[in-house]
Amino acid sequence: MSAVGQLEVECEHQTKGTILWLSGWSMPDNIFDSLRTNLPQFEHISVDYNRTDSSGSMIRTIETVLRSLRSNEQVGNKRPLVIAGWSFGGLLALKYAAQGLADLLILFSATASFTRPKEERELGWPEVYVRSMITGLGKDRTSVETRFRRLLFTDAEWEQHKGNCIPSSGNWTNEALISGLNTLIVEQSLSVLSDIKCPTLIIHGTEDYICPYPAAVELHTLLSQSELITLSQCGHVPFIGREEQLANEIRRWWDEKQS
Repeated sequence: MSAVGQLEVECEHQTKGTILWLSGWSMPDNIFDSLRTNLPQFEHISVDYNRTDSSGSMIRTIETVLRSLRSNEQVGNKRPLVIAGWSFGGLLALKYAAQGLADLLILFSATASFTRPKEERELGWPEVYVRSMITGLGKDRTSVETRFRRLLFTDAEWEQHKGNCIPSSGNWTNEALISGLNTLIVEQSLSVLSDIKCPTLIIHGTEDYICPYPAAVELHTLLSQSELITLSQCGHVPFIGREEQLANEIRRWWDEKQS
């Protein structure tokens, strides 16, 4: 199946619901593997957009998978659908939740608008920074990805060797990297957060250098059915080294919403 053929069932247990995972910019889907191993109660599905050649293609790829899942529900495969998005994937997860395509939403280190005016630097990045990364990809791609990866963790987390769990660069094509950065510039969900009615679990570190913690507070304030789990001394990758803790939190939250 063309786009739907990109679905990857990571787990055979189908007792609770389906989680669709959307990864961060430049990152492969297998970064979620350890967390998913701790959530065997769910069917896990992935979308591979690391070889798309435009923002539009990236969006269409994900939407095709989502609408296929919704179509399956209409023929008797009814299970609650969770969209779990990290960073870049979280921004897109908000977009689809606003369209009513999610029953529940999990956001790791996410934001409703990645680029912000300079006077809102505490909430995101100035657009000029993202455009400089696009320019840099054409000159020295490895340097751009290396600098970005350095920002994923705090100094203490690097000393704990958590950075060793991050896959090496090069998983995405250059076209996909540029498409992703352009998407970060143009996509924003601030204007549609009031349309999101599904329960939302927000997981965010206080020392996140990429999506600052105040952006999580903003989400929690503006989403009507949200819960915020704050992780102190945590950078941009909250699920590495905390897999069991976060899996327990996700199960607890899920059970509360299903009761």
